[in-house]
Amino acid sequence: MNEFLCCCCDKKRNQKVSPDLMTSAIGSTTSEKSSESIIVAPIERKCTDVFFLVLNIAFVIALAVLISYCFIYGDIKRILNGFDDCGNVCGTLNDVDIKLGCKGADKRKEKFLLVEKSENPMQPENPYIHRKCVEKCENEGHWTFINRCIPKKQKEVTSENLLSRTGLVSFFQDISEDLTSCWKQMIYVCFISFAFSFIVLVLFRYVVGFVVWIVLIASVLIGLLATIFLWIKYGQNVKDPDSERVTTYLISSIIATIVTVLIALLIFVMRKRIDLVIQLFSEAGKAIADMPMLLFEPLLTFTALIGTIALWFYFALIIESAGKLQVHDSTTGANGKISYVKDGVIKSARWMNIFAFLWFTTFLFGCQDFIIAGSVSKWFFTRNKNKKLNLPIITTFGHLIRYHLGSICFGSVLIAIVQFARITLKIIENTFENSQNRIAMWIMTACKCCLMCFENFIQYLSKNAYVIITINGSSFCVASKRAFKLLSSNALQVLAINSVGDFVLLLGKIFVVTATVLIAIEMIQNIEGLHYRWIPVLLCGIFAFLVSHCFLTVYEMTIDTIFLCFCEDCEQNDGINRPYYMSRNLMEFVQNSKQSFNNISGNKKNAWNSNNNVNVNGIQTVA
Repeated sequence: MNEFLCCCCDKKRNQKVSPDLMTSAIGSTTSEKSSESIIVAPIERKCTDVFFLVLNIAFVIALAVLISYCFIYGDIKRILNGFDDCGNVCGTLNDVDIKLGCKGADKRKEKFLLVEKSENPMQPENPYIHRKCVEKCENEGHWTFINRCIPKKQKEVTSENLLSRTGLVSFFQDISEDLTSCWKQMIYVCFISFAFSFIVLVLFRYVVGFVVWIVLIASVLIGLLATIFLWIKYGQNVKDPDSERVTTYLISSIIATIVTVLIALLIFVMRKRIDLVIQLFSEAGKAIADMPMLLFEPLLTFTALIGTIALWFYFALIIESAGKLQVHDSTTGANGKISYVKDGVIKSARWMNIFAFLWFTTFLFGCQDFIIAGSVSKWFFTRNKNKKLNLPIITTFGHLIRYHLGSICFGSVLIAIVQFARITLKIIENTFENSQNRIAMWIMTACKCCLMCFENFIQYLSKNAYVIITINGSSFCVASKRAFKLLSSNALQVLAINSVGDFVLLLGKIFVVTATVLIAIEMIQNIEGLHYRWIPVLLCGIFAFLVSHCFLTVYEMTIDTIFLCFCEDCEQNDGINRPYYMSRNLMEFVQNSKQSFNNISGNKKNAWNSNNNVNVNGIQTVA
């Protein structure tokens, strides 16, 4: 039985599409029914996972209440300007507190915070800390940094640092001057990075087979050359008994040999699956060519992400500045010290704000995956792909807002919980960093590894579950179960897509970044008066990476979606009474794979019929 076709179709399905059974199958149905295919997506969708949408709304309300509480007891100027031992914020007119005699001073002229230490005779290792507001840092033997007076001795200690060597202020001034001098060239280079990204997409569309096989063959050749080089070096050093490199070269040679052999064997065993990867790349190129606006969807996600990060950072400042005035025991004078102490509500707000950041950022990426998957699945399950689609991106966005926000909330909260657990575990690990209990540290490391693997699994499963939701409108749990079944029954194909496909996409990013950086160097090196030529080049490289990452992330999600749609197409349709939705090329590829495994000669393809259907060895597919 066909090993490849079994990945998506069971034995019964294979029997249905067998040419020998065509007559009996067609005879049992009317011509009207045989011309129609099962509708993969439901006619009427319904709201899914409403509980988690309500949970998300309740979480936002609870967070808003806690943030409001922090607004009452917080002031961002306490973070930006600092405050003295009496709780007076530097650079402002403070409110008077009748319970505290020194609170309420006018510090508008004293804009800088000076922190000094004095000896503690009782505990020399814990000196007293004195905080006071001053007008100028220079008069106190300090230098200024974010409204703080930093001792010059500390500046000398860190003189090896680049920022300190050039001077913090002068360094950023030099960068500002450099960017002013070459901003036009940087804009040109940024547009060039877009051009290179489009070139990569065109290569993936038309010559992806050549690119993939060149990459794979080059990987084997590079591994082979590295192995030969290491063995030669080992042979040159093995004659010298005093050489310390003999063991190093021997171990390196053995590892290189094993890796090279494994790569070669993997490519040989998975050569048929690699052909599937090539075909999926080609199909993804067609989908993006028909829906070019998909390439700009990550820009919307990026904009929303910037807004989310800015809002989270603002809330974090409010939370960290919040606190209630409290007088400590007298340690520095008769009146003691006054500071802002966080109560349980403020501490809870801190943790909720962190979790909110994880949840909402994951939610945004989930929405992006859903929109891409929905648009591509709509394209895949369209009969006439030559016909212009009716706003698939807007349609999918409407389905997301109206029906499936709860499912995205469900998937994103699962990922956020695992990420939050990893952060908590990291904090616990830092707390016991100096612990001598090695068993506990090993257990901690094992837990971190397990959580990381579980997070990657949940992320991957959620992304594929969103694809199933866009196809049939099911809930997150049902879609996850369906996605897991399809992925597990196609493990080798998934491995090929995730290994070969991801590696090719990575090389595409490297190509865009490298080409952009080389052009940036060529355009910027002749500009006179630049202090740090590497700064604009680095910024251009970062921008090129972001552009290529946005484009190729869409490409990656498109490939994953087409693969699951392909599997669903095999499950829902039989190619006789219910024609396949997959394209002619993909169907021919599947049928050729089946013939190669069954070792039978294929019949010649029939000409196109009047309904624009293609018959490939008895299997109907839509052109």
